[in-house]
Amino acid sequence: MADWRPLISRRDDGFPRIMGVLNITPDSFYANSRLSSVEETLEIATKMIDNGADWLDIGGESTRPGAKTIDSNEEIARILPVIRAVRMKYPSIGISIDTRWADVAEAALDEGADMINDISALSDPRMIEVIKTKKCPICIMHMKGIPENMQDNPEYNDVVKEVREMLTEKVNLLVDAGIGVGQIIGDPGIGFGKLLQHNIALLSAGRDVIPMENMGLMWGVSRKRMFSDLLGRSDAEDRLAGTLGIAAMSKSRAVDIIRVHDVPEHTDLFRAMSALEDF
Repeated sequence: MADWRPLISRRDDGFPRIMGVLNITPDSFYANSRLSSVEETLEIATKMIDNGADWLDIGGESTRPGAKTIDSNEEIARILPVIRAVRMKYPSIGISIDTRWADVAEAALDEGADMINDISALSDPRMIEVIKTKKCPICIMHMKGIPENMQDNPEYNDVVKEVREMLTEKVNLLVDAGIGVGQIIGDPGIGFGKLLQHNIALLSAGRDVIPMENMGLMWGVSRKRMFSDLLGRSDAEDRLAGTLGIAAMSKSRAVDIIRVHDVPEHTDLFRAMSALEDF
């Protein structure tokens, strides 16, 4: 396992850590991110690491709008060989397991993963036990509904307040179980049960969506449908510019980790911005 402690807070220059997405699935929303073999995934992982990724987020279940749940045994079969191969080749890279299920998370951590990225925010009652036993960081995300129905006309009175309240409830559960605030990362869940106006409000709010100062903040906006609504880019392949536009605001919103499909472009963005700031 890697030393994850320095990897769950912002870099020394204030920019977020970069988390590259590795989807070991046949049906993730961005077709170019779908991977099917250990060899192919390791090749992409190597490119991400060489281009500045601090984390690799490995997932075996698509959670795009309308996606169907798969059996946890199938999910484990997809992700374990990849985690094993990545950890063997890259002992110090941060590895996150993107899963809703405690048995998948436990198996991944046993193979060398460092962090759980749970989009369902502890819907599996055994997840807290796994986090406590493994002493790993956990990212909890706000999602209204489940992937099958989350985009069926979601409504909020005050989206920032409601997301913060839900994250507060989950953080309290973790803290009450003896898990340190410094292990917890909050994700507002852009595109997960939100319309465009909700997404924009949450991104604008920055750290106001998370309930405790010492916990982390993660954004995942990469190539999402919000750029179809905002920019008219219906094809995920055409959403990189919009993604980078939002990423450029991540430092000013004190984001700790940004989850992306396009690692080199985000590395270049942050380097160029940093050069101007330091001039």
